Amino acid sequence: MKVTGFSFVKNAVRFEYPVIESIHSILPLCDEFVIAIGKCDDGTLELIQSINDKKIKIIETEWDDNLREGGKVLAAETNKALEHISDDTDWAFYIQADEVIHEKDLKTIKNAMLKYKDNKQIDGLLFKYLHFYGSFDYIGASSNWYCNEIRVIKNNANIYSYKDAQGFRKNEDEKLNVKAIDAYVYHYGWVREPEAMQRKQSNFGSLYRGKEELEKAKTAPKKYCYEDSIHKIAPFTGDHPQVIIPRISRKNWVFDYDISMSRISLKDRTKKVLKNYFGVDLSYKNYKITK
Repeated sequence: MKVTGFSFVKNAVRFEYPVIESIHSILPLCDEFVIAIGKCDDGTLELIQSINDKKIKIIETEWDDNLREGGKVLAAETNKALEHISDDTDWAFYIQADEVIHEKDLKTIKNAMLKYKDNKQIDGLLFKYLHFYGSFDYIGASSNWYCNEIRVIKNNANIYSYKDAQGFRKNEDEKLNVKAIDAYVYHYGWVREPEAMQRKQSNFGSLYRGKEELEKAKTAPKKYCYEDSIHKIAPFTGDHPQVIIPRISRKNWVFDYDISMSRISLKDRTKKVLKNYFGVDLSYKNYKITK
């Protein structure tokens, strides 16, 4: 069985993406790792090169400004990396630059890959998610956060990154048939020093709403206020992946929030009742789970 990891990144240093930790977290499962690095001048290319592992294949790219609406450029960059994986790859393991896999889940993931490698009815593997918010001590607990997504796919030319690179589709906009596995993606996209978070948010907004968002950024606050954008969060009681521990020890800002102020919305309460008592699940699913 051959496994290829793949990802994309740009301005990882400026926006404090834990991309090194992301790569290292799945490298033990990978025979090769392809990463598309967008043209930038903050040292991102040199950062990835510093890993100095023969498994890593770097593709230097130019982001298309014409795809700055709806996050399309993110999918385009994902597909550039996907197109460079080796032809003899069985599974392609996608990891975004702010996602990390816990070492305790690697065996579960590998076993699932082995089990379904030759099953032509299965297109990919579905992961659970933990979305950290504000600090490394809290996770999102509302329906605003997606609970699952595809992160391992078969090496199939008909499979491609969908919309803003959250998930995948095949052929003419068909959802993938997936197996849900008991493994988590630790998503650290909303855990950065407030200054870096504000820079990232201003830039990210421009990928969805165009260049006018960059103009707004010129008058935006210098620090992101996590407290102003909270829905429902909960304390994180587990343990972080080992690769992220050094970053946590270095990046320790104050997130002083009264957890009692975090309450479930009417929307979430309604969804919970419909699911628990009527079996109606209204959550968005960009896939078809195979039993």
